[in-house]
Amino acid sequence: MDLKAAQRLQPSAVLQPQRIGRGATICRFGMSGQSQSLRVFVSAKFSSTVMHHRRRTTALEVSSSYDNVSASILESGSIHAPLDEELILKNVSQEIHPYINGRCIYLVGMMGSGKTTVGKIMSQVLGYSFCDSDALVEEEVGGNSVADIFKQYGETFFRNKETEVLHKLSLMHRLVISTGGGAVTRPINWQYMHKGVSVWLDVPVEALAQRIAAVGTNSRPLLDYEAGDPYTRAFMRLSAIFEERGEAYANANARVSLENIAIKLGKRDVSELSPTDIAIEALEQIEKFLKGEGGYYVEC
Repeated sequence: MDLKAAQRLQPSAVLQPQRIGRGATICRFGMSGQSQSLRVFVSAKFSSTVMHHRRRTTALEVSSSYDNVSASILESGSIHAPLDEELILKNVSQEIHPYINGRCIYLVGMMGSGKTTVGKIMSQVLGYSFCDSDALVEEEVGGNSVADIFKQYGETFFRNKETEVLHKLSLMHRLVISTGGGAVTRPINWQYMHKGVSVWLDVPVEALAQRIAAVGTNSRPLLDYEAGDPYTRAFMRLSAIFEERGEAYANANARVSLENIAIKLGKRDVSELSPTDIAIEALEQIEKFLKGEGGYYVEC
């Protein structure tokens, strides 16, 4: 990397995030006489109430943007939660506020573990902004997809960019951050993430393989070259990746085991869990960690 590019990526001063409008946060980096912004917008849009089996469903719509990129650059979508789950989620979020004190939340876990979906729910209920570190890396590299970055520049280049992005985010506050599956492999990334609270979404490999096989592996550069049917290809490669990264994931401050949640809620398997179920458990585990219960990281 040349000197000019390196200077551009090194913030000399940081200002606290500022609210610039309803549902919007802008965080600015001071840059050697110029400024660079990491801008993340969150909006909540409530659909009309629908009565179905005596349960009200509310749609939460989240969108984000980085610098001057449109909201579509960072993933957005609609999350639907039954009323009882919604109330529990709200209560848990209120309980955590005295402890979290604006610290960022970093979601770590294998590809397909639901970090983006769960992260959006958590950010909305906490009044935080949401961002996806992979999407920010893509924007840093001219909008190329992660898969294209791997093909054109290699994994090391991607990991370097990922570390740069995590460094920038570690200087921010009030963010829920979905990290890439391999972000845990570099110790320097943990130094940045431990400035906030890190949460491991621990999903059984079988469930991950089913999810990824259903949508295809084209966007997953570490899976796309494997041979065989989609499920077997995903399962075999994911098993090998988890063997390599399992101990690294355990560095997280809190662990959210979907198998344990399913048992606690009386579900047959993890496929019956809703994203809100997982978000509730994640907030509870964060609260336990912040209260100092259970040691370095907490299992549900």
